[in-house]
Amino acid sequence: MTAVDAGLPDFSAMTPEDVTRACEDAIAACDAGVDAIVATPDAERTFANTLGALEAATDGVSQASGQYAFMAYVASEDALREAGRAAEERIEKYLVDLSFREDLYAAIKAFADRGESLGPDEQRLLDFELRDYRRNGFELPEAERARVRELSDELVSLGVEFQKNISEWDDGILVSRDELAGLPEPFVDSLRTEEVEGETRYRVSLDYPEFFPFMGKARSSELRRTLFAKEQVKGGDANVAVLERALAARREAAGLLGYDSWASYAHEVCMSRERERVASFLADLRERLADKVEADVALMAEVNGGPVNIWDWRYCHDQLLQTRFAVDDFEVAQYFPLEACLEGLFAVSQNLLGVRFEPRPDAPVWHEDVQAFDVYEADGDEAFARFYMDLFPRPNTYGHAAAFTLRGGRVLPDGSYQKPVSAIVANFTKPSADTPSLLRHSEVETLFHEFGHILHQTLTRATYARFSGTRTERDFVEAPSQMLEHWVWDREVLASFTRHYETGEPLPDSLLDSMLAAKTLSSGVMTVRQLYFAHLDQVYHAPGFDGDSTAATRELHEITSFPYTPDTHFQSGWGHLFGYDARYYGYLWSHVFGDDMFTRFEGEGLLDPALGAEYRRTVLERGGSVDGDQLVRDFLGREPNSDAFLRGLGLEV
Repeated sequence: MTAVDAGLPDFSAMTPEDVTRACEDAIAACDAGVDAIVATPDAERTFANTLGALEAATDGVSQASGQYAFMAYVASEDALREAGRAAEERIEKYLVDLSFREDLYAAIKAFADRGESLGPDEQRLLDFELRDYRRNGFELPEAERARVRELSDELVSLGVEFQKNISEWDDGILVSRDELAGLPEPFVDSLRTEEVEGETRYRVSLDYPEFFPFMGKARSSELRRTLFAKEQVKGGDANVAVLERALAARREAAGLLGYDSWASYAHEVCMSRERERVASFLADLRERLADKVEADVALMAEVNGGPVNIWDWRYCHDQLLQTRFAVDDFEVAQYFPLEACLEGLFAVSQNLLGVRFEPRPDAPVWHEDVQAFDVYEADGDEAFARFYMDLFPRPNTYGHAAAFTLRGGRVLPDGSYQKPVSAIVANFTKPSADTPSLLRHSEVETLFHEFGHILHQTLTRATYARFSGTRTERDFVEAPSQMLEHWVWDREVLASFTRHYETGEPLPDSLLDSMLAAKTLSSGVMTVRQLYFAHLDQVYHAPGFDGDSTAATRELHEITSFPYTPDTHFQSGWGHLFGYDARYYGYLWSHVFGDDMFTRFEGEGLLDPALGAEYRRTVLERGGSVDGDQLVRDFLGREPNSDAFLRGLGLEV
């Protein structure tokens, strides 16, 4: 055991009862802490016995959520997963209730009125608390505030239901061996099979490691259409109804709080500040991309022999990669066994940031595939953080790739630092009996991206958990992770860890040259897909939305440059609509800042430890304790701009 283990549960032996008990215990402890805050006479209020005490009380609830409710996303057992969902809903509703306690607000307001001289971190914490109360309607009449609270509770329940319907959605297609022509043997071998009328059929599911390769390689446009249409109704009609009720609840809450829309409410606490600024950003980017998109679609039509449908574009892109650039995803993947990718990722991170990762095979984990690593200073002998890697798909668990905070960092009352813990959850292809897990280059990007979040979470030195790690503005949080993707395109970095899974040979220079030459292939089409998602999210949450989410999905689809697929409603499976509501644009917005920050590494060295130390100190360690735009200015030494982002798309600047 190391010091990081203190306070962590035995994930390997966790039961549904453990989850429920931990949740209730944390809530009871928080209630006791809050009651003590409220009972303190106003004349005796200090930062420590009011805001400091509240931070300590609520952190216990955050940890119960991060470590126990987390089972909703990763547990293989139905009962444990369901207990996690129930705990998540219970905790989120409790936090809503806590944020509406008038006696707690009175205590914080009384402290603020005392005018105690505060340091910058303490003042920020107070400002954020008072801002949150205002945004919860504490300046409204009692009846209106009560309605805002009802809507907040309802949104928690709707979010849990929405995510459950996505996680438990199970669909796919059955195909013959001949219909898998073009897909490599390891992929075919990984598929589940069923006997149908005496013949073997292969099941291609909607899981990423199966869906994307099939869409890129399967030769039958009709089969691609069938699989795509199934993916576009994930979550079902039930989730369309859940979403539309949530959109109505958000719209009503925003109106009660004095905002013209939920978008305006959400953007107020983002880097963007105003929805008009977001609309301008998206419109400007769409205009700049118009010629690139037109050229991309023309190239695809050429290889397709006619008009391209949305279920064809990945296949056309793959054909162009092979015919114009001699790049095949699965040939490239042979040089990226997962083990080698992790070695390369760890080497880059350790050398750049002055840390060391040590495997912890003895640490209890929630599934045998999960690995644990402790984080040390490069020359240190005490672990100060941990991360888990849960990289392979399992039925009914989280279906995408994400980083989760299990325990945030903060300065404890005795002056020591609470040791952060986080986890990557991903869905890479599992190894087979004779083939290791091989990552396509886009999956290597995903791995580096999510590890960017892990570094943000584990290297935090924020004073308060409220600002720990990735607890920053939603439209900044992706910048450090987007930035780290650049390392998987660097020749020196790739030469250090790529190796063919059979021969051990590194990625050939000629193949890398081709990959680099093809880097902006279809970048217009790929980016306007993100623009479509971002714009749709804005329309859902802007003034004037009529409540019909599918009509908006259909009407805005022209942004993608492809015809809309009838009888689909992809929004029912779009989990970002809960959590990134009105803020999905943040992926593109963050990309601008991530690419701009990378220009320093590009100019001074991707593996320069002095620059890495500066980045760690200036950006990663500070978390959300400083506004995102200030972090970027501090690191760049100038105002940020979008030049690097636009160049990365192959556009003239």
